[in-house]
Amino acid sequence: MDELTNLTSSPQLWEDADKAQKLLSEKNSLEESLSVLENSESSLKDLQELCELAEAENNQELIDEIINQLQNLKIQTRRSELEALLSGEVDANDAFLEIHAGSGGTEAQDWAEMLLRMYTRWAEAHHYKVEYIEEAQGDVAGLKSVTIKICGHHAYGWLKSESGVHRLVRISPFDSNARRHTSFASVGVYPDIDDEIHIEINESDCRIDTYRASGAGGQHINKTDSAVRITHIPTGIVVQSQNQRSQFQNKDAAWKMLRARLYEMELKKREAAAQGQREEMGDNGWGYQIRSYVLQPYKLIKDLRTGVENSDAKAVLDGDIDLFLEAALADKVGHK
Repeated sequence: MDELTNLTSSPQLWEDADKAQKLLSEKNSLEESLSVLENSESSLKDLQELCELAEAENNQELIDEIINQLQNLKIQTRRSELEALLSGEVDANDAFLEIHAGSGGTEAQDWAEMLLRMYTRWAEAHHYKVEYIEEAQGDVAGLKSVTIKICGHHAYGWLKSESGVHRLVRISPFDSNARRHTSFASVGVYPDIDDEIHIEINESDCRIDTYRASGAGGQHINKTDSAVRITHIPTGIVVQSQNQRSQFQNKDAAWKMLRARLYEMELKKREAAAQGQREEMGDNGWGYQIRSYVLQPYKLIKDLRTGVENSDAKAVLDGDIDLFLEAALADKVGHK
């Protein structure tokens, strides 16, 4: 912290604006971590003193309240402890999050929009900034696909375990016979790669197309003729951006996403080689889902990798997914 304070106090700080922003971001993040630690220590000390007083007065109501506050402090400390384990090369970076509706038409497209709402609510609850990069409206309702960027410290570290197929079971609001439907949508999470990580891309391997942005308009879409799609021919990866004000800005955003996708692909190759696991997450359908969201005939959200469950489906779909994110992180690092 002392080192960062000295660096950010330098008169030469803003000679390199990008470097200055990174230093300030790192300093702010560290200040926040230290503040959480200091507040936790202070709260624990206060509760210990209050507990001694409550026991001396045999005040059971106050003791129960202290126990409740200790449980909340335990949860907060657990999250901080897990966040300290986010030590991967890009865990601290912003994250690109893509959602693609699976087969099933309007049902799947509506499910994709529900997932978008879930992740944006989660991001807002954690004071992360959400930028809309691209979205394709559904034929009747919902979304065929959407890409957002979630900006904030450790955004990628927390969300990287969300990549996979998400399955929804419910009574369809689009079925006049009120039958139960199963829908799928795939989620992909990729780190925003900064200039310190070099990803070699041969532009001759890429096809760049421009097109008119589509969508319902409003806050998410600027309708212009400057939307950009880049296809990386060797891998088949396609990225697109349509929400920026100019073709230049959209092209820059698309290149960043392509670098992020290629970097993530390389990480998966390394993990697959080391662990003997599948590189691809599989088809957008049966047998490959990482989490099931059952709303009928009962309510239960279950992560199929960690076994974690939550019967409060409304809270989960409103963005309360920390239970699943923490379990996935703890499982990955073997920290029980």
